[in-house]
Amino acid sequence: MCMTKKNEKPEILHAEVVARSRLFQIERVHLRFSNQVERQYERMKGNNRGAVMVVPVLNGTELLLGREYAAGTHSYELGFPKGLIDPGEEAHEAANRELQEEIGYGARKLTHLMELSLAPGYFASKMQIFLAEDLYESILEGDEPEPIDMVPWPLTEWQDLLNEDDFSESRSVSALFLAQKHLQLR
Repeated sequence: MCMTKKNEKPEILHAEVVARSRLFQIERVHLRFSNQVERQYERMKGNNRGAVMVVPVLNGTELLLGREYAAGTHSYELGFPKGLIDPGEEAHEAANRELQEEIGYGARKLTHLMELSLAPGYFASKMQIFLAEDLYESILEGDEPEPIDMVPWPLTEWQDLLNEDDFSESRSVSALFLAQKHLQLR
């Protein structure tokens, strides 16, 4: 294992919100690094609540995915249930809620796999990845504009997902590998 020295975080000299939308705030941050070099960066401020993604495994044999519209790429993407953590909600509660809203199952067993960041140079948000097992049918109404198509996928053919053109979201790909690693260790 390689150990590297930790850098001292730069000093924030000034920060201001330069743009705001319903979902995002863009902040300009003026920094001074330990070598006295100053730079300005722009970053999207997160909501500080975080988000969750859930890899559901039904009866130990199938992955359950959803196909839903992604506005950023203007396409339908195949991926795992995900969403924001609501105020006052714990990450595992949000994971179980999103599972029920998006694919119609709840989980009796949720295992936290890892916390991931998304483009940490520009985005402060973190996502908690969970494995969901011992599933039971349970539907909660979500906020999606149209129903999400639930797609079962044989767990033994998990690597074939990587060949699907619409399974391209990096968080879903990462979650797939994390879940597979966890399941193989048992």
